[in-house]
Amino acid sequence: MGINATIIGQTITFALFVLFTMKFVWPPIKQAMNERAKKIEDGLAAAERGEASLAEASRASDDALKDARAQAQDILNGANRQANDIVEKAKSEARTEAERIIKAANEEIEASMQRAKAELRKEVSAIALSGAQKVLGREVDASAHDDLLKQLATEI
Repeated sequence: MGINATIIGQTITFALFVLFTMKFVWPPIKQAMNERAKKIEDGLAAAERGEASLAEASRASDDALKDARAQAQDILNGANRQANDIVEKAKSEARTEAERIIKAANEEIEASMQRAKAELRKEVSAIALSGAQKVLGREVDASAHDDLLKQLATEI
């Protein structure tokens, strides 16, 4: 056989091999590649959805954190206001109590002064009576001269 027959035989065999490969081997390979490309597309789309969902979750968590901080600040402000109100109320009650104590002390002082004045008047009356006895040289009857002694006590 000559070289020409070998080349023609090899060409026919190669053509049959190509036809067989195109008919039976290539379609499953192409289908597997298409399925793989679809899976990759789906994976990329899922990754994009995941990134979008992560970004949304991040925004939601930031918003929740801002709300929580604002709520905490409101609670602190309310507590500070309540503390200030309690302090002011305590100061007011303390002032009222101090005024009441001062008023009671002043009333006690006034009553003590009145008692002291009354005792002093009695003592002055007794001294005046004693002085009058010495001047007159005789005893002055306190019960007989009671009106005179009362008048003298009121003048003093």
